[in-house]
Amino acid sequence: MHLLKSGLRISALLGLAWAVQANAATPADMLAQYSAQAGQAAQAARGQTFFTTKQGKEWSCASCHSASPTVEGKHASTGKVISPLAPAFNPDRFTDLAKTEKWFRRNCNDVVGRECSAAEKADVMAWLLTFKR
Repeated sequence: MHLLKSGLRISALLGLAWAVQANAATPADMLAQYSAQAGQAAQAARGQTFFTTKQGKEWSCASCHSASPTVEGKHASTGKVISPLAPAFNPDRFTDLAKTEKWFRRNCNDVVGRECSAAEKADVMAWLLTFKR
């Protein structure tokens, strides 16, 4: 019985380690995934236009993140400071797929009034990856 419990604990720990590793990502990995889901190559120029243009809810992504994703932004209604969005200026950005999906879902609903498509996510990611230090 003791061996069985030990084996179950080891299996649980290995499963947890795999789940953490599976959730780790790079911005380039996410860009590739969104592009594959969209069935088309991402276009940085289209991402910039999407990011800076007011959408269905009369906000743009830039309303909170600023037109330059290399600097801090500020939430349009709460005033909360938002760290730079471009990964080159904030290495924690787009390294956790679940967190990225959560924020895309929330922000797209706030800005566009719906979830963003894979193509829109890919285009925005492509644009954000053009910024270098």
